[in-house]
Amino acid sequence: MIDIAKLKDLIALMAEHDLTEVDLKNGEETISLKRGQSIGNVVNHQPVIYNGAHGTPHAPGNAQAAPSFMHPQAGGPPPQPQAAAPIPSNLTPIESPMVGTLYLAANPDSPQFVKPGAQVGPDTVVCLIEAMKVFNEIKAEKSGTLEQILVKNGEAVEFGQKLFLIKAS
Repeated sequence: MIDIAKLKDLIALMAEHDLTEVDLKNGEETISLKRGQSIGNVVNHQPVIYNGAHGTPHAPGNAQAAPSFMHPQAGGPPPQPQAAAPIPSNLTPIESPMVGTLYLAANPDSPQFVKPGAQVGPDTVVCLIEAMKVFNEIKAEKSGTLEQILVKNGEAVEFGQKLFLIKAS
């Protein structure tokens, strides 16, 4: 038979030490105590988006500004990203398929994969994007003449960011 006084002491110890589960065995006597809901670990977070030249992080949909220590000018509003210039109708963008660091050449000593004026096809490698220590070849996936490079070597790029402009041939 379980001693109620000992059981009350165990419950008090669980509360005092913020324990959620206790299992005890003494001979043939076994006690298993659980407190609170047993739904497992729940992690709830919002992704952080970096915008603007200052890389100021903010959570999407959050109307409040990030704390002042995160802004270049303490106490000021977060910097607003500049609106992208409209793309001429005769040019088609090549967009980033992932988030990562963009490289215009295979290594610092190599020439760029493509330069403005170069003819590209669907299988032409235009850059590399490093994501999680993996270098991914990015192909033009279009045919035409490379008109403009919109990013710099070593720049962090986002999913869907316009990287190059192509004039279809």
